[in-house]
Amino acid sequence: MKAVGIKKSLPITDKDSFVEFNTEEPTPGDSDLLVRIKAVSVNPVDFKVRQNAAKDKELEKPKILGWDAAGIVEQVGNKVTKFKQGDEVFYAGEIDRPGCNAEFQLVTENIAGHKPKNISFEEAAALPLTSLTAWECIFERLKIKENSGENQDILIIGGAGGVGSIGIQLLKKLTKFNVIATASRNETEEWCRNMGADVIVNHKNLEEEMRSKGYEQVDYILNFSDTDMHWNAMAELIKPQGDICSIVETKNPVDLNKLKNKSVAFHWELMFTRAKFQTPDMHKQHEILERISKLLEEETIESTLNKTFTGLSAQTFKEVHELQETGKSIGKNVISF
Repeated sequence: MKAVGIKKSLPITDKDSFVEFNTEEPTPGDSDLLVRIKAVSVNPVDFKVRQNAAKDKELEKPKILGWDAAGIVEQVGNKVTKFKQGDEVFYAGEIDRPGCNAEFQLVTENIAGHKPKNISFEEAAALPLTSLTAWECIFERLKIKENSGENQDILIIGGAGGVGSIGIQLLKKLTKFNVIATASRNETEEWCRNMGADVIVNHKNLEEEMRSKGYEQVDYILNFSDTDMHWNAMAELIKPQGDICSIVETKNPVDLNKLKNKSVAFHWELMFTRAKFQTPDMHKQHEILERISKLLEEETIESTLNKTFTGLSAQTFKEVHELQETGKSIGKNVISF
C-alpha cells in the first residue's frame, strides 16, 4: 500500500518533512478492522508528533501519522462483533499504532463508529478526534449532565478550532448552558456564531473582555487553545468550586495554588488515554461515536469541515500541516484520497 510518513523531525518547509513510500498492507488482529481510507483530517497532534517523534535520529522505517479517518471496512478480525466487511466507519485511532495517512489502516473495533449515512467521507473524517475530545471534556471530565446548565455559563477558549467548533454545538444542542467562546478575527467570530455560541469575546485581554460583556466569573471553563497563556485569567474568571478542563499541555509549570482558595477542580483531557492504557471502559469511545453519528443523521449537529484538499501525497500533507501550524486554521482541514 502507499503511505505518507516522516523519517526525521524536520521543519514543514524542508523538502523531506514528509516522504511517500510503499509498505505492506497490514493484517487485522482478532479485534481489528482493516479500513480502506477514503478521507483523513489533520489535527495539532499531527504536527506535534511530526516535530518531536524523530528529533535526534533518522527512522529506519517512516512513521505514518494521522488520527482522524473515514473509510470502508475491508476485512475484520476473528473476534469482531460490531462491524462487518463493507461497513462505512469513522474513528480517531490509537497514538501508539500506525496512523491513517495511508491507503489502509488497522483500528480496534472498540474505538470506531459507523459513519453517519447522510454525510460524505470528507465531512465524517473531520469529526472523530474532536468529537471524542469535546464529549469527554464536557460529559466525563466536567461531569455535566445533558439538559442541565440553566442559568449557568461556560467559557470555551479557542472557539473556532476543531474541538471548540464541535464543543459549542454539543453544549448548545444537548445542554442549557450559556456558551461564551473566544475568537479574535471577524471570520472566527462568525464561525463561532454559526456553531451556536451565545457570546463572543476576544482571547486577548480575556479578563477585560469578559467584564466588558458583563461576566465577572463563570461556572466552567474549557481551554482548547493555550493553557500557559490563559492560566492566570482562568484562575480569576472561574467561580468558587468551579471546574476547568484543558486539552493543551503546558510548556512551563503553572501555579495550581491559584485555584486553591476557590476549591477549583482542574482536569486534563487526552482522547488517546483509553486506547493507550487499554482501560476497561475503552468501548465507551465506540458508544460516543455512535451517538455523534446519530446526532449528525438527525441533523442536530453538523460537520466542522472547513477546507478540503486532495491527494495521498507528501505535498498535500506539507500544505495542510503548514496551515495548521499557523494557529489560524478554522474548523477542520480534510484530505480526500
